[in-house]
Amino acid sequence: MELPEFKYHPNPIATGNIKESSETCECCGKATGYVYNSSVYAEDEIEFVCPWCIANGEAAKKFDAMFSDDDPLIEVGVPENIVEEVTKKTPGYNSWQQEEWQAHCNDACEFHGDAPKEELEKLSGDELSEFLDSQMIKPDVWENILAHYQLGGNPAVYKFLCRHCRKVIYTMDFT
Repeated sequence: MELPEFKYHPNPIATGNIKESSETCECCGKATGYVYNSSVYAEDEIEFVCPWCIANGEAAKKFDAMFSDDDPLIEVGVPENIVEEVTKKTPGYNSWQQEEWQAHCNDACEFHGDAPKEELEKLSGDELSEFLDSQMIKPDVWENILAHYQLGGNPAVYKFLCRHCRKVIYTMDFT
């Protein structure tokens, strides 16, 4: 069975936010072979939701749930229909504190998971300065973080990609 397409989270299996499972979806009652593997913001605790119930919005509707925080997208003026698609019809992602979905070109960005260390080591010039400024990190602190950086580690560096101009945006999260 082919997974639904998520334009704002193009490969949720690679990012670890959808995983293979024999569990039954609490929304549709089916064991689809896959379940969501991240936070569900809802009044009731939801343990297993399939990707199809996320994609078609049924899980958000049934449980009055969101899969990521809408505030970061609302604050930067992303159109309401996009905020709804990202928060109610797209798998969220695991973060140490609170995930902050990125936006660029008046649209939400694609989430691509933890940034590879090799990619971060290549950051330089304006791109590096912009990232460090946005995260309020001094260059010497960044060098120390980078020396010990690991995928899935603490701190985490997440990679987002603008769907329009293809600009890469990195964010950091710590415990």
